[in-house]
Parts: sequence; C-alpha cells; structure tokens
Amino acid sequence: MDFEGSAGAASIASLEPFEEGVAEYYDSLLVPILFEPYASEMAIVAERWKPGSVLEVAAGTGALTRALRATLDPATEIVATDLSHAMIDVGAPSLTMSRTHWMHADAQNLPFASSMFDLVVCQFGVMFFPDKVKAYDEAKRVLRSGGRFLFTTWDSLPANDFARCVDECLASLFPSNPPEFLRDLSYSYFDIASIKAQMSSAGFDPVSCDRIELTSVAAAHDIAMAFCQGTPLREEIERRAPARISEIVDEVAERMESRHGVRPCGGMSAFVVVGRAS
Repeated sequence: MDFEGSAGAASIASLEPFEEGVAEYYDSLLVPILFEPYASEMAIVAERWKPGSVLEVAAGTGALTRALRATLDPATEIVATDLSHAMIDVGAPSLTMSRTHWMHADAQNLPFASSMFDLVVCQFGVMFFPDKVKAYDEAKRVLRSGGRFLFTTWDSLPANDFARCVDECLASLFPSNPPEFLRDLSYSYFDIASIKAQMSSAGFDPVSCDRIELTSVAAAHDIAMAFCQGTPLREEIERRAPARISEIVDEVAERMESRHGVRPCGGMSAFVVVGRAS
C-alpha cells in the first residue's frame, strides 16, 4: 500500500517535545516494551554507590524514576526532571512517594546549585541533547566530588529488532521521504570513542561504556502503536499522510507480524555509560 504524501519531511531539529497524546502512548506502550527492562538494570547499577541524592534528567514519564524508588534506600532524595511538561503531567501522578520530586528542567541548563547531587542519571535521553558536551558539563557541575553520571544510549538501529523493523516498514511506505526520527536521533549515538571523548572533555574520568543486550516480547500491533504513536514518529507520519495514522499503524503491525509473528520476541542492545566526577 502506498502512503507517500506530498507534505514534505519534518526537520528533525524542529520536532517539539512530546505532546500529551504522544506521552500517553509512550507511557502505556513504549515504556514496558523498551524502557522498563533497562530501568531495572540501571537501578541495580545505581544502588551499588548508595547515593543519598539523585538527579534524573530527561526522565520521561518515570520508568527509571520508579525503578530507582523501588531499589534505592527510602531515605534517598530523587529529583526527576524533563523538558516536556506533557511527560511530567503523565508520569508524576504515578509516583507520589516522599523524597521524590518532579520538575521541568533543561538538561543543558539545570536550575540547581553546584555540587548538590551524588548521582545524575539519564535513561535514553542523551541522544536528544543538541549540545551533549554542555549537558555533560551541567551534570558534572551539579555533582559532588566523586559523584557519578550514569546514562544509557541505544546501540545501532540494526542491533535493535523492533526499532529496525518499524524503520524498515516506514521506509517502504514512504520510499522517497522516509521518516528520520529513529535512524537520525534515537539510534544515532553509539560511537563509543566519541561518547568517551565527550564525557572526558566535560571532566569525567574514568568513563566506562558497557553493552547490555536484553529481549522484549510484545504484540505486533502494540509495537507498531508504541513507535508510531508514542514517539515523534507520529508527527513525521502525520506530515506525510495526514489523518492516516491509524491506517499506517495497522500496516506496520501487519508487516511486523508477517516477519516475526503475532507476538514477536525482539533483541535490544544499548550502552550503559558511567563517568566519575573528580
């Protein structure tokens, strides 16, 4: 089926923070498929350092926040921040425990004094920072001496089954103008040498980057909905095929089901990065 439209591509740089409708799909579908498995892994890593105070940047709707709250000492202060008000509006009501705070904040310009936190964390958000070194500088600034910056970033698109399949399906539906979000943003920041160099330039030493491979199982239609409705792919699709998003979701789901079955099991690959502030 041909969905090629004439609206033209949306510039990746112009994509707005997740709107409310997108944030709801993100939380209900994308979080359990992609983010909860890695949130559990990150919380285990964070617990090793017994932090008394944690700042989370680009927290989304709180997948990692909830994992940290369930794993860390109840006395640990957690401040979860995100650039998107819609993400906070969806995520904050799900986690109202004491010593857990939500704030709107830009990771590149944090509204905190220097040396406030023992740990700064970010789950799959660094890829979206326009100036990564500036964001890393800010993480370093708000950390106490000896504190750590812990984040995850996706490995390449070919190493992540569900995302690769969605990207390939959409490219076949829009062959002359394929959506760019997955390939140019979400799954674009995986060069280990570059990551380590940027972290080191911000003053983190030593820096480790460890690959963690996990699997996820979900219904083919849920996967299609999660990516096409719960990410900025939705805006890209709607620009190319106005008012046809449901039809395209169904087409992506059918193609994924034909390749991988009704309930695919997909491999995921990401890097867990840790830097210590001197």
